[in-house]
Order: sequence, then structure tokens, then C-alpha cells
Amino acid sequence: MTSGAPYLLIDAGNSRIKWTLVRAGGAQIAAGALAHGGAEQPGWSGLPTPGGAWLSNVAGESVAARIAALLDAHWPQLPLTTIRACAQQCGVTNSYTTPDALGSDRWAGMIGAHAAFPGEHLLIATFGTATTLEALRADGCFVGGLIAPGWTLMMRSLGEHTAQLPTLDAGAARGLLSGGGGAPDAARRGPFFATDTPRSLSAGCTLAQAGLIERMWRDLQDEWQVPVRLLVSGGAVDEVARALKVPHTRHDSLVLSGLALIAAERTAQHGG
Repeated sequence: MTSGAPYLLIDAGNSRIKWTLVRAGGAQIAAGALAHGGAEQPGWSGLPTPGGAWLSNVAGESVAARIAALLDAHWPQLPLTTIRACAQQCGVTNSYTTPDALGSDRWAGMIGAHAAFPGEHLLIATFGTATTLEALRADGCFVGGLIAPGWTLMMRSLGEHTAQLPTLDAGAARGLLSGGGGAPDAARRGPFFATDTPRSLSAGCTLAQAGLIERMWRDLQDEWQVPVRLLVSGGAVDEVARALKVPHTRHDSLVLSGLALIAAERTAQHGG
């Protein structure tokens, strides 16, 4: 890692690849996203050469190979660090029985959240291909989490495994939700009882997501006997957050923020 050079941070999730180039002090230079499986280019031409790339990858080996090829085409021999969860890093302690079994995206996201809201107890809800929950104490101790099918995956599963239900994609479901369930104020109050099957499906899956989050937020506050900030993010955050009836805060770059902190800490440790 070249001292003072920017960091290239890459979040390879199950749905897409997000990236940002940031200066050593944290200021963003550029950012973008790529879909999986296409020939799309990341738009790195003309950007300053980073001192290294830092990757969180939960999308598998083929995506890792694609990212490595893109990096080599733009910046040959650029150092690439693929992060994994560990027992302790950047002020966050991992209580998983096997710490490195925790997804790197969840780990980086918790590091980003702990830094963004220091001294606060957090419940982090991420609405991606899977919906994940992390309970993070103010002292940085990750006490545990939950994983459930994501909003889109839940709808697709119903369509694929039932004979009479349609298979809704995210775009179609968003249109149905914004159109409400037939009542004039449905869009304002969020999903409600619907009068046709597609709206019943989209609203039901949305409320299933929201109900899980609200239940665990209340249970966590009852258990800890302290206020807990509900932090929401992910590709389906608009749809699910609109249905939530508890206070919540949105943050759209937790993983990339955590990657920046990991890169800075590792670089400082190695004197780079």
C-alpha cells in the first residue's frame, strides 16, 4: 500500500458489486455499481491509481475471479486484500462460535455502523438477497444475529413453489406496493389487506419482513433495558422501511464504510 494513496473498496454482494474510491482520510473520489454476469465495465478509467483494493465478497469464486480480472486490466499488480471476519477488529468484537464463519459483508457493516453511531446500542437490519439482523452493543460487542429470506427471494420462492401464485420480481412488486391495495390511503399507510393475488403477495412479504424487524427490535430493548437504534440498509430498504412502524435510521453504505476503516487500520498496523 502506497502511503497517502486512495483505497479502492469493493462490496461484492449476491445481487451486485458496489465500489468506491476514497482518499486515505475518507473523502470519496468516485463510486459505482456493477450487475453480476454481464460485460459491464466499472468506470475506473481516468481515476487515480489506488494504493490497494479491499474486497468483501459473499458472491462466490466466479465473482472473485471477475473482480481480479477487472483490477488487473486497469491496475496490473494492484494489491488486493479480501477481508474475512475475525475475533476483533476496529473496535468490534465477534461473538460467533467460529468468528470467520460470519459473512464478511455483515462484519464490515457492523464495523461501519459502530463507527457511525459511537456509544449507541444498535440493531442492524440489511434487506438484501437475504435479510440479516445484527445486535451490536455500544461497547462494540456483536452478540448475535438472524438470517431470513430477503424480500425478493421470499416472493420468488412463493411463485416457484406454489401452483397458483405468480412469481413477482422486485420491479413489479414495487409498482403494486406504490399503487396500494385499493384503498385511497393505502400508499400513505403502507401495505394492507389487498383485493387481488399479486398485491396480496407483495404486501404479505413486505409485512413479513417488517414484522420480523419490529419483533426483534422490541425484544432486544426488553432484554437490554436500554434504547436501541434500528439501523436499516440494503436493496429493499425503501419497500420494507415504508412498512415499519417503529423509529429507524437509514444508512446506505455500511459495508463500504467498514471496509474503509479496516483498510486504514491494516495500513497503519503495517506502516504503509
